[in-house]
Amino acid sequence: MPALALSAPLAMLSSSLLFALMGVVVKAASPLYGAGELVMYRSLVGLVVIAGLMRWRGVSLATPVPAMHAWRSLTGVTALVLWFHAIGGLPLATATTLNYMSSVWIALFLIGGAMLVAPGRPAIDGRLVATVLAGFAGVALVLRPTMTAEQAPYGLSGLLSGVLAALAYLQVTALGRAGEPPLRVVFYFSLAGVLAGAAVTLVAGTWHGHSVRGVAMLLAIGLLAAGGQWMLTRAYSHGATLGIASLQYLGVAFAFGFGVWLFDDPVTAGALLGMALIVGAGVVATQLRDKAQPDAAAAPDS
Repeated sequence: MPALALSAPLAMLSSSLLFALMGVVVKAASPLYGAGELVMYRSLVGLVVIAGLMRWRGVSLATPVPAMHAWRSLTGVTALVLWFHAIGGLPLATATTLNYMSSVWIALFLIGGAMLVAPGRPAIDGRLVATVLAGFAGVALVLRPTMTAEQAPYGLSGLLSGVLAALAYLQVTALGRAGEPPLRVVFYFSLAGVLAGAAVTLVAGTWHGHSVRGVAMLLAIGLLAAGGQWMLTRAYSHGATLGIASLQYLGVAFAFGFGVWLFDDPVTAGALLGMALIVGAGVVATQLRDKAQPDAAAAPDS
């Protein structure tokens, strides 16, 4: 029992660290490759790994809900392209924090849904409203030092990546309820990433040549993402969702440390307060949502 209790937190810590390291490599590779190329190669490595695991475990590619996979892949891949774009132009911790706003956006979706279903009924949890307001206050603080004319598009990309990541999360939850195995969900997400990344790059016309350093970074991005996703799935499979989900936000702390250490990212009191507000709002929103819908836990793909 103690080993099981330790395995889930350690798996989530490992997942957060691996995704933060992936962000480091994405930022380092951004001068060499466009966001579409990075998504394409990241997804290609993941596709090979997942296809091998599916073959080993005998998981079929056939699915009874192709439309659900298509919608999940569209939102998830678009979120990934926007996030990689944001990483290239913002401090690493800022881009990561904006992407982690997904839990706050889900809380906003739940509030909106409750108002549409029962507009005259005051059944909306006031704590949920407070978390949303705190999250948006955090966004204002985080973006304030970066909202120059040059960085504004990157800030918008990071914000939109969180919105679409929230939609992708909800779709992953729906796929889990439909009985779709996680490996199949990740396979189609990775396949869509390869196709969408290639399409974005073709439209932009920004194919870049390769060097030994560039190929090494592309492989690292794919392997770190695959390892982070595996650890994330393990954590949610073997741990109490309420506590484990909160540990995922350590990824913001890791990203902040790496950004300051490796990229000389600026440190401002306003940005730190904004990150704290977003992380706190995300943790509270996740806990409130899981208490209201205990069967809705699912590990989103990143």
